[in-house]
Amino acid sequence: MPFDQLDFLYMPSADVAGDVAQFVDVLGAALVFAIEAFGTRVAMVRLGDGPALLFAGHLDGERPYLVYRVADLDAAAAELRARGFDPGPRLGIPHGPIHAFSTPGGHRVAIYELTRPEVAERLAGRRDF
Repeated sequence: MPFDQLDFLYMPSADVAGDVAQFVDVLGAALVFAIEAFGTRVAMVRLGDGPALLFAGHLDGERPYLVYRVADLDAAAAELRARGFDPGPRLGIPHGPIHAFSTPGGHRVAIYELTRPEVAERLAGRRDF
């Protein structure tokens, strides 16, 4: 099975600062980081022990991506292809390479390989907005 661990939900947001304020101030989430760069805002919060929520101003659509960490991205993508599913193009996020795709029903899923683990520590506590 190519899906190892659900790390975060990549959430589209028309108002990242507003979403962060709602989750932190009202719901009691912990702010991990809030970054403004490359013409967009991205913020991560943790609400309980589950996966982190990553609000992204540049993400189109209304459905979140379920983002799974895998041990070997190439092997996981090959397994999906062997099952007749196209994992989409190989892209990049700060933590490493990623494939993001939609199911025929419109659900959005991504798989990534953690090749830059130091990024989490570098981003932790950063607050641009």
